[in-house]
Amino acid sequence: MSAPTAKAAHSLVQWRKPPRSLIWGGIILGLSLIVAIWPSLFAPYDPTSFDYNALLKPPSAAHPFGTDSFGRDVLSRVIHAYTLDMQIAVFATIGPFIFGTIVGAFIGYAGGIWEAIFGRIVDATITFPFLVLVIAIVSVLGPGLGNMYVAVGVVGWVFYARLVAAEIKVQKRLDYADAGKVMGYAPLRIVFRHLLPNAITPAIVYWMTDMALAILLGSSLGYLGLGAQPPAAEWGVQIADGKNFMNTAWWISVFPGVAIVITGLGFSLAGDGVAELLRVRR
Repeated sequence: MSAPTAKAAHSLVQWRKPPRSLIWGGIILGLSLIVAIWPSLFAPYDPTSFDYNALLKPPSAAHPFGTDSFGRDVLSRVIHAYTLDMQIAVFATIGPFIFGTIVGAFIGYAGGIWEAIFGRIVDATITFPFLVLVIAIVSVLGPGLGNMYVAVGVVGWVFYARLVAAEIKVQKRLDYADAGKVMGYAPLRIVFRHLLPNAITPAIVYWMTDMALAILLGSSLGYLGLGAQPPAAEWGVQIADGKNFMNTAWWISVFPGVAIVITGLGFSLAGDGVAELLRVRR
């Protein structure tokens, strides 16, 4: 085998080998998804069932994560919360990702006055902390997951659009973009069929990380009473339920917090792995 051929084969093997971070992130997210889809297979009790004979019981064989102030099994509530929190991770980010990508592709390719207008929108958005804007919008619209999704969508698409627009501006200066113009391709075909596939990598990586941040955001709003509402099994709501019992019943808040950390770690590792995989492919 010649040297160039051997080098090409080695590159192909390297490209096919998944990064370790992607493997571990995929395992964590795969297990989380299984639990989110079939929580009843893993939860030993009904997450909303009260047992006044088992109030604030510490972790034991009967209740591995203990019980809360209403006698509800904390393990069962943590498990059932996977369904709601994984839903938050997807629904809170998929809209901003799609809309922001489309707008960013248009802005990056068109430039001119459109880029100037978009720049002012970005300036107005990043002037305030993201969480403050979301809380303000949800406070106006009212508590609930639906209004949280609206608030995140109103603010979050700007960050995706900024990433994609910057990459499109780089890609449109390359030779293959000029070749598309010479061949008479329509601007939409040049942008969405040729430029965007080479410019979307940062947005995909950010989306993976953003899903972890969405879980943190949903838990924060649930803690403040602006997200999921009791008696729903949601990690932020559970942490809020246990805030007055940290000295006597720490398990009510600690175990949901651990679930948030593990799931967020899964998204972060998967995002790092996807970034590495796409960089090698490019």
